[in-house]
Formats: sequence, C-alpha cells, structure tokens
Amino acid sequence: MKVMSLFTLVTGGARSGKSRFAELLAAQSKRPVIYIATAQIWDEEMALRVKKHQQQRPSTWRLIEEPRNIREIFNELKDEDAVILLDCVTLWLTNLLLAGLAEHSQSDLVESQILSTVQEVAQLTHEIKPQVILVSNEVGQGIVPENPLSRAYRDLAGRSNQILAHSADQVYLVVAGLPMEIKRSGEKLLASLLKE
Repeated sequence: MKVMSLFTLVTGGARSGKSRFAELLAAQSKRPVIYIATAQIWDEEMALRVKKHQQQRPSTWRLIEEPRNIREIFNELKDEDAVILLDCVTLWLTNLLLAGLAEHSQSDLVESQILSTVQEVAQLTHEIKPQVILVSNEVGQGIVPENPLSRAYRDLAGRSNQILAHSADQVYLVVAGLPMEIKRSGEKLLASLLKE
C-alpha cells in the first residue's frame, strides 16, 4: 500500500509571516515536529536571524541542519510519524545553485539539475509517512535583478515554486501576516480558462 502524506507549501514575500504560519500549522498537528533548517551562517547578521528563529520554535522540536541534501534527509525520515517543517526552500536553492556553479560554469545545466532535484523532492513528499510543510519565498515580485546570477536565482526560485505548488496538496500565500489558501481557487480558475 502506497503512503500518501499531506504536503503543504507556504510562500510569500520577505517578512510576510510565512515561517510563523508554517510553525502554527506544524504545531496544530499534535505530532512530533522535525524542523529542517537550510540556512548557512556566513556572518553575524545571519547568525542573529537564525537565533531569532530558534527562539520562536518550541524546544521539543527536533532540529536537523541541512543546507543541500534534502532528498537524502526525506528518505532517512520516510517512516517517521511526524511533521517535517523545512524552512526554507529558497535558501536550499541558493545553496544548491552556488555549489553547482562552483562545479560547473554553465548556469543552464545547473538550473536543470536543481529543478530535477526539486521535482524528486516534490514527489517524495507524497511517498513518505510524515506530513511535509515547506516554506518558500516569492523572490520574483520585486525589480529585475541587475546581474546574471541574481536573475538566474530569481528564475530558479520561481520555477521551483511552480513545481512545488503543483505537487502540494495545499498552498498558502502569506501577505502581511495573513495566510490565504490559493491552490484550490487557482486550479479552479485555471481549469475554467483552459476550457475556453
């Protein structure tokens, strides 16, 4: 019998309240929470951000710090009766992009490999036992970045969010601290437009 887990994507702009909302979703499940942190601490400012996130989470939550190997972590946790909360997808993508560019000079090849990994992770969310909540950013809502790496990252994040949203059972957009469920209404509208 195939296990079908509930997969939720929470997205929004910077400081929109998406992490807090995702944490509330995880806590209300009444199951143990496994928090996967993808951030890497490179400076004091990032260390402060990480510390603030740590202070707002319950100390009973299990923490796994993993910047890149999410597919492997999901496979290790596949039989846990828990909620996996990963925060955040866009930091994970940054880590994969920078590591990929360090190995290859062709950004198109790196993006293709990363999108393939995102697709595999999206598929895994339905094949493992834990409920999965992923937090991501909408980085493409601002101005067009001035340099090629920033534009490649923006495009990668947008394409990844599309893959994840398509696979997710629930998708929430958080704006000004208020979550809006967008998947059902968006799919309904898109289906009606495709019929015409």
